Order: sequence, then C-alpha cells, then structure tokens
Amino acid sequence: MEDPDAAASAPGPAPGSRRPGGRTARTRAAVRDAVLTGLAEHGYPSLTVEYLAEHSGVHKTTLYRRWGSVEGMVADALDLAGEDEWTPPDTGSLAGDLRALAHEVVEGFRDPADAAAPTAFVGAAFQSPRAADALRAFYGERFRRCETVVTRAVDRGEAPVGTDAGAVVRAVSAPLFLRLFVTREAVDERLADQAADAALAAVTAGVFTGPDGGPARRPAAAADPRPAPREG
Repeated sequence: MEDPDAAASAPGPAPGSRRPGGRTARTRAAVRDAVLTGLAEHGYPSLTVEYLAEHSGVHKTTLYRRWGSVEGMVADALDLAGEDEWTPPDTGSLAGDLRALAHEVVEGFRDPADAAAPTAFVGAAFQSPRAADALRAFYGERFRRCETVVTRAVDRGEAPVGTDAGAVVRAVSAPLFLRLFVTREAVDERLADQAADAALAAVTAGVFTGPDGGPARRPAAAADPRPAPREG
C-alpha cells in the first residue's frame, strides 16, 4: 500500500482534485478501478473505504486525505472516466451517425459484467449528491461531444439551420436509457435503429428547430427528485 507518511510530506490536493502525472495518476487510476469493481460487485450502499483501500492498494489515510469519503472517490472515478479521448462516429451521414451512436450504447451494455458498473453509477446518483453531479457532468460532456454529428449534418444540408444538436442527441439516447435504467428491459440493435430513425425523422420535420429558425426552447431544469433530508 502507498505509504501515508510519505504521501503526507507534501501538501495534498483538495478531495478529488486533479493533479495528473506520476504517482498521483497511478493512485487515482487504482482507486478508479477499485470503485468500478466495488460498484459492480456490491453496489454503492455497500462500498466502504476499507474495501477500496484493500482493492486499490492505497492506504486508508491517503484515501481520506485526498477524497474525504467513498462519495468523493465515486465522483472522482466518474471524473476520470470523462477524461478519455472518445470521439463520436463519422459515417458521412446523419442517419449513419445517429445509428452508430445508438449502437454504441447497446454494445456498451450487452455484457452484464460491463454494464454492472455504469448501472451502479446511476444508482449511486440517487443516493449521493456528489455522485449525481459527477454523473450529470459525465453525460453532459459526452453529449457535447456527440453534438458534432448534428453540426456536421447542418453543414452538409441534412438538417435545418438552428437545429438543437443537444436535443437531437438526447432524443437518440433517451429511449435506450429508459429501458436500461428505468424499466430494466433489454436493448438491441433493432431498438437502437428505431431510436435513431425516430430522431432523424424529427430533425427532418424541424421538431428541434424553433419557430424563429433558432434552436427549439428547452424546458426548464427539473427540480432535484431526491427527498430533502430530515431534520433531527
């Protein structure tokens, strides 16, 4: 395990903050891997600092000093996952790109072992405000990257000028995530194609373009569904 005395000899970052490179990067990756394994095997409620210390090889003192809590480690694991270099597909057409995006979602959840950790992250978001913020940031960044498929389509004349790229991306993924995380039904390539084709039809019909030629207005953000903590 990492020596807590040696680690404490230098000023540490705030819990979950980034300081890439060297031992810190290795420690962060080891903790991330332990979080993923723990979420997949036990879920968020059963995840403990003791488990993460044992499976990451990082001393508990270091875990507490750098992340503060299990909640902080789960949030940072999502932050780290969002630092990858993934880019959306570029098939040359909006229809092909939307189908490819939908198929990537299906493929990512095909193997139950691969699906366990991301599913547990969603569950953690309902129990931890920090995990919820991290999950929102992760998917927000993913969706922003995906918006390029719509901007390319506008440039090619496949989509109306002013199409809300973010709304299109959400229209593709929403039916899939509904089944994965809400109704707990299987998803497959046929459903992926349906979701992509429905979004494409809506784009062509101008559903995601406002009456003034700009992006359609989005609804106001929903209130936090988590119940307020009880006093006392």
